[in-house]
Amino acid sequence: MENPVTAVALCAVGAEKAVSNELRKLPVLSDLKNEAQDIKVEESLYGRVRFKTNIRGLYKTLIGLRAADRVLLEAAVFKAYNFDDLFEGTAAIAWEQIIPKGMGLKVTKVRTNRSLLKAETSIQAVVHKAAAQRLCDKYKVNRLPEPAMITRLNNEDELKTEPVKTADIRVYIEKDIVSLLVDLSGDPLFKRGYRSEGGAAPLRETIAASMLLLSGWKRKYPLYDPFCGSGTILIEAVMYAWDMAPGLGRDFTLRHLLIADNETEQMVRENFRSRIDFSRIVRIAGSDGDLRSVSIAVSNVARLRDIAEGRKPQRGIRSVDSCALGIDIKNIPMKDAYPPFASHETVPQSFEPNSQTPSQSGFIVTNPPYGKRLGDQYMAEELYREMAGLASRFPGWKLVLITDHSGFESFYGKRADSCREINSGAIPSYFFQYELL
Repeated sequence: MENPVTAVALCAVGAEKAVSNELRKLPVLSDLKNEAQDIKVEESLYGRVRFKTNIRGLYKTLIGLRAADRVLLEAAVFKAYNFDDLFEGTAAIAWEQIIPKGMGLKVTKVRTNRSLLKAETSIQAVVHKAAAQRLCDKYKVNRLPEPAMITRLNNEDELKTEPVKTADIRVYIEKDIVSLLVDLSGDPLFKRGYRSEGGAAPLRETIAASMLLLSGWKRKYPLYDPFCGSGTILIEAVMYAWDMAPGLGRDFTLRHLLIADNETEQMVRENFRSRIDFSRIVRIAGSDGDLRSVSIAVSNVARLRDIAEGRKPQRGIRSVDSCALGIDIKNIPMKDAYPPFASHETVPQSFEPNSQTPSQSGFIVTNPPYGKRLGDQYMAEELYREMAGLASRFPGWKLVLITDHSGFESFYGKRADSCREINSGAIPSYFFQYELL
């Protein structure tokens, strides 16, 4: 592996397995030799996966990972038992090889566990001071640029505010071992670039991707979401089915750092774009009882198609036939939902929607309304009871869902075959799988 670096992919706690598998399976780019060795998973931690790679691999992970929230460059790892150790270890890092002159610096996150250093605000201040002092010394400046600088226009009295790009640093201290990480993503990776409107309590795209990856769904199986909302799960599924990298519609902070390589980035993007295949049979459908959510979902799919075909996505709600875009989305409440691929005109002969054999049926992957987020826990629980009717209408299908309600099984009326907790915010979520309805 040429010019190896260590990087970290951040993800929801509980989604580490999905991200690790993705890192191992990121596609070999067609025109490169020995490219399969570009990424090597080192360890899976709590909400983080650490791996070795090179600059090409960094671009591959930023553009190609579906379940990761961020990709960070590991600037250094060292022991620190006190603030002097922390200052000296931070100041010893060659920040001038990563952060260019004229860029600001910000310590955005601090996490400490089972370590002598515990005061997060003090850790933040020490790391910022040490890194800033090193950069000021190397660039021979008195101070680094602030997040917004006020400057005077040429020959005018008018003042203007110019935003200054900043390098974001994260600090993790575990058992007195300090890891200093530089963010390469900018906006979180769940921002795919297609969304201009969101429905009520939209599911984070990286969580939707984790659900699909952990469920075992493959593009050969039909997939249905009876609570599709703004279409997040459906869109993640269709991107997977088209073999479309989720980061093709956006930029990354990496391009502003000294380790960036624009030629390599363009090559990786072109390789990923060349893999997109719209000709594959895609049996993905969804529905929702809210008409506006359905309209937003269809518009989001249309913008995704714009990105996939290299166009700038149009904003606003659009009037488009979702079937023409590869996904069937209808305005139907969950209680009236039936398997959407029962017609022999649209389903291969081997697919029997009423078969009791799971391999011949499909996957229901969904995010039923969250009581805490939508403000009515009782209505959510009543809806969970109604979901029991899916078994009679989708016999032989697999049910995969995520909800904030740890007691979902008691309202649904059946114990799940597996359950895991997935946390990516203030509200804990529970990922339930029923292997056979």
